[in-house]
Formats: sequence, structure tokens, C-alpha cells
Amino acid sequence: MTTPIVRMESIEKHFGNIIALAGVSFDILPGECHCLLGDNGAGKSTFIKIMSGVQKPTGGQMLVQGQPVSFRNPREAMSAGIATVYQDLAMITLMSVTRNFWMGREPTKGWGAFRRFDIKTAERITIEAMRSMGINLREADQAVGTLSGGERQAIAIARAVHFGAKVLILDEPTSALGVRQTASVLATIDKVRKRGVGVVFITHNVRHAMAVGDRFTVLNRGKTHGTARRGEISAEDLQNLMAGGQELASLESSLAGTV
Repeated sequence: MTTPIVRMESIEKHFGNIIALAGVSFDILPGECHCLLGDNGAGKSTFIKIMSGVQKPTGGQMLVQGQPVSFRNPREAMSAGIATVYQDLAMITLMSVTRNFWMGREPTKGWGAFRRFDIKTAERITIEAMRSMGINLREADQAVGTLSGGERQAIAIARAVHFGAKVLILDEPTSALGVRQTASVLATIDKVRKRGVGVVFITHNVRHAMAVGDRFTVLNRGKTHGTARRGEISAEDLQNLMAGGQELASLESSLAGTV
């Protein structure tokens, strides 16, 4: 069996008396899209912050390529090949696509006091990286603010993959997009997966998860309700697990009794 790139074992996170995560286990294999689903407040954000090195767990352990790790910050997680694309995308809309793509890692030419940004090389690589994700830019120097939400997501994903991501965590990448832009982002996720990158797709949208997911794990109030593979669970069952199907059934029953 293929060794998971990342394995999270019995992860707990406490904030004083508040238990945000209560023994959550999760893993991601090369070339798969593992969807982590849950409603607001389920613990998804806390979980990905631990995986990406923003926070430390209260209990449990994390393994990368089978080796225990304890990230002190997001930079260490990125060095281990774990990249996160958040909802805000960390982009400056007035800057060009190229500048956003290379931010902090710009290629240079020349020596000493004559060292400068190699704009031609940067633009060429940016265009190639975007084309590999199915996005054809008009110009690499166009402002990010002129692009659609789906195209901005593609830039962030292409940037992470170009700089060596082995695991790509996508935090609600389709939450604010229209139908066409959502389809573009889901197609980009499929391209990334086919390159052997493990994708952790954080979402509360069951339909989007079912479109690209290989495995599905549901979080509810800081606990998992198990993991299912594609074909083993229906969209309706996933929705019920996310929303707390038993609680809804009890509510419907009590409401019916008061009528």
C-alpha cells in the first residue's frame, strides 16, 4: 500500500476549556483528492492550521513520509512540501500576475550591485505554469485584479505546485465563485492530482467534493464520522453527516409533535 505523504493521528486541540478537535485522524496519499467536509464550526480551519504549521496540536502526532514532525511555523511546513491556499489567496490585486506568482522568490540576473529582477524569465515561467493549469493569460504583466476569481485561484495553485508542493491544502476554494469559475477550479484540482500531488480539499459543498474527491472525511463538532471512498457513500449521506442527520430528524419529529 502507498505510504501517505501526510498522516495526522488522533489530533487534539484545546483552547482552554474549549475542545476544538477531539482525536481527529486523517491522511493524504500521492495523487489523490481527499475532501474534508464540515459545516461552520466543525473544526476544519483549526485542523488545517495544525497541518500547515500555524498552530501546534494539544495532542496526537503528525507524520510526513512516515517520519514524525512538529512544525514550529508555516515556513517549516512549506519546506516539507505542504502548501496552503487560503480563501483570501494572499495576493495584491494591483500587482501583476508575474509579481504575485514570484513574490519573495524572484529570479535575478547580474551580480553584486547590478543584480536585478529577471522579468523576462519570470514572465516566461509564469505563463508556462499557468498554461499547464489550463489558464491562458493575455499578458503576464496584467494586474491580478483584472482576473476572475477562478483564474486567481489557478494562479495560487500553480504557484504552490511550481515551488514544490507535495500536499496542497485548499481552503474553501469554490465558496465565492460562480458556476463557470467553480468548474475551472475543479478542473485545476484534477490537473494537480494527476501530477502526483496530494490535494486536501476543504469544503462544505458536497456537490463540489463529489465532483473531484477520491476519499471523503466528515468533521462534526471536532470529531470525524469516518472516511469513505468514492462509490461507498452518497451525496445525501454526506450531507446528513455534515449537518447532523440524527439531530435534524429529532428536531423534525419534535416540531411535528407541536403542530
